[in-house]
Amino acid sequence: MNQKLWEKSRIAVLTIFVGIAPLAGTAGVIVPQGIPDTYAKAATLVAVAHGRQLNLRCTGNGPQTVMLEAGSHADSMTWFKLQPLLSSVAKVCSYDRAGYGFSSEGPQPRNLDADVSDLHDLIRAAEIKTPVVLVGHSLGSNIVRRYAERYTAEVAGMVLIDPPEQDVAAFAPEWAKSDEELNAQRFALIRQCEASAEKGELASLPALKACGVGSNPLASTKLNAVILAEKSKPAFWRTLLSELQDNAVVFSKPVSLKETHGSVPLIVLTAANTYAGAPPSVRKALERAREKTQAQIVATSTHGERWFVDNTSHDIQLDRPEVVAKAVAEVLQKTTAPDK
Repeated sequence: MNQKLWEKSRIAVLTIFVGIAPLAGTAGVIVPQGIPDTYAKAATLVAVAHGRQLNLRCTGNGPQTVMLEAGSHADSMTWFKLQPLLSSVAKVCSYDRAGYGFSSEGPQPRNLDADVSDLHDLIRAAEIKTPVVLVGHSLGSNIVRRYAERYTAEVAGMVLIDPPEQDVAAFAPEWAKSDEELNAQRFALIRQCEASAEKGELASLPALKACGVGSNPLASTKLNAVILAEKSKPAFWRTLLSELQDNAVVFSKPVSLKETHGSVPLIVLTAANTYAGAPPSVRKALERAREKTQAQIVATSTHGERWFVDNTSHDIQLDRPEVVAKAVAEVLQKTTAPDK
């Protein structure tokens, strides 16, 4: 990485949000503190390839559309705080990726290419106007970037929420090796859970807890019952295993030097406390890996920025949804509304 790129990242990271002015148009918008029970049922089931359906949740109105892409093994519920804020200034859509939430299971493997293909099919089938502004959290940021590379004309801008560190082995080789060993254990457990689901043995909360699944404290009893029912199905575990296997490959590599997004407005949001639970020595190495990763991503666009968001975990959209909304609003202002 050249010196100018590093300096650009250092300057941008000095933008620390201690207090944010209310986003224009959001006055009176009440951000829910718990996940609404509307998530206990599907919204709009859109037919896509292979006779499947993807669950799409669109709200708000406006000449531009914002598409939200969740992180690994998450669904549209992760946007329950952000979507109301954005709905006051634009049309905003979230969805459940194949195999999660109310969406049909997708063909294997569930990798970036499969996710990008599904998103493209969804946008077309739902007749969503393009170009859109894409917002991706964690793994979702990788899906968004791949989509923008493949369908350049369909993307007006991007907001990437705490993109994970890539090429960790270059910064923390022992950590990377231990993570590989842990992955082997994770994958074995997921296979066991899939087998139990096939036999109908995950119908109770104690059984699911053995697979690392518990009740969501932000959800009602009604909604938790729906969430747990989804995770008792074999499709969830097959999807999870394939996704995590691909994650291990994706995040082991550095950001490609060939990746470019031209002059597309792009904002990377960096969480302050992503590695709060890691040992100090490891935390520093992981932060260096993320620093390089995110600086490289910012440099893929001539209009790239990086914002450091104080008082946040990796889930900035839950901890500080108003900051994400502000970033999206800035990107919307820099883009041209579609004519059709």
